[in-house]
Amino acid sequence: MSNRYEFIEASTDGKLGHISLNRPHVLNAINQQMVLEILAAMEEFEVDDTIRVIVLTGKGRAFAAGADIDEMANDGAIDFELRNQFKDWDRLAMIKKPIIGAVQGFALGGGFELALCCDLLFAADNAEFGFPEVNLGVMPGAGGTVRLTKLVGKTKAMEWLFTGKRITAMEALQYGMINRLVAKELLFEETIKFAEEIANQAPLSIRFIKESVLKAVDVSIDEGMQFERKNFSLLFSTEDQKEGMIAFQEKRKPNFKGM
Repeated sequence: MSNRYEFIEASTDGKLGHISLNRPHVLNAINQQMVLEILAAMEEFEVDDTIRVIVLTGKGRAFAAGADIDEMANDGAIDFELRNQFKDWDRLAMIKKPIIGAVQGFALGGGFELALCCDLLFAADNAEFGFPEVNLGVMPGAGGTVRLTKLVGKTKAMEWLFTGKRITAMEALQYGMINRLVAKELLFEETIKFAEEIANQAPLSIRFIKESVLKAVDVSIDEGMQFERKNFSLLFSTEDQKEGMIAFQEKRKPNFKGM
């Protein structure tokens, strides 16, 4: 994939699709065009059968230090309603392939919201997360209050949102916000290694697992289990299910094709 974007870089490497935020001179502050470009790249990877995992990173010293304040400082409520800019964030949540984020430096405000859109997060030991919007007289608007609360619970989410406090990488690990805490110089290497491990699994299994986990977050246990059983049954109509079980019986590695 040749890079045709202004604010991100997008490329492929085997079964992985890479997206890197690329406004390092402003610590990858997120503007509307960047969100559109991230979404366009993800949706292109979504329909590319060779791509099985999407890896999201940031160039320079930060993942993303927040939204581009200059872009929105003079906006009013009607501007946001007419523009309906959060519809693009909602579409990010519809991506069915697994998204793994690698965070170094700041992931603040909109950058933190983008990180929370990832299914899995690896963080460098210098990573800092947070929602400083309260210090600007506003609040998160792209899912931050919702996703953080579902992840860490009401009490801690309230504390961090009310104060705008920075969350260290170690705290993020302790509260289950990230999957791995690694040295900064090993962040990309460790993220790619894990992404490749996931990419070698059966694609439809990964897709249905993601669907079931996300459903479980929002519904009752009974409804979640019914959804899980439906997906479990559907996988028995796939070629990969047959290949996986035959490979197990033959004591060899399966060759999953996503069918």
